[in-house]
Amino acid sequence: MNSGPGNLNSAKAEPLPLVAVIMGSDSDLTTMKPAIEVLEKFGITVEVRILSAHRTPLEMVRFGEEAQAKGIKVIIAGAGGAAHLPGMIASLTAIPVIGVPVQSKALNGVDSMYSILQMPGGIPVATVAIGGGLNAGLLAAQILATANSNIYEQVTAYRQSLHQEVITKDKKLVDLGVKNYMSQMHNT
Repeated sequence: MNSGPGNLNSAKAEPLPLVAVIMGSDSDLTTMKPAIEVLEKFGITVEVRILSAHRTPLEMVRFGEEAQAKGIKVIIAGAGGAAHLPGMIASLTAIPVIGVPVQSKALNGVDSMYSILQMPGGIPVATVAIGGGLNAGLLAAQILATANSNIYEQVTAYRQSLHQEVITKDKKLVDLGVKNYMSQMHNT
């Protein structure tokens, strides 16, 4: 397996996307943006598409059938409401699919979450929290990290930075006291 973040495609040495981030509507892009950003931060190439399970079913099927041949290793699928996109994509490919329930107006994303969670046996979809684009991106990176030491090191460094961030905040809280700390929180 390639030790760098992407595979090479042409004489131009342009990396093929390893992760596809797909969504049913452009309104889902706000939820999916953190996944795209964290993957790009790790140097992981990403293909981003709008593919509706209901409005563009033929294009969705074509994408699902061709994803593996394109070098895609993980698919992150965001959907709201009926949220069929993650499950439909999972039914078309053996590539791991991570579902992101998008917050809906009617039921605040609970409908989306249940739809993605309730997959029939044999067609799994890993599901993150409602609006959990960041965790979907991190989970995709962790999946890739099982076969790529460079990505593993970046994910590990990211986790260490989270640890250090909390240590720093705790020290500041202890040093300043609750009132002063909260005062500074509200001023930033």
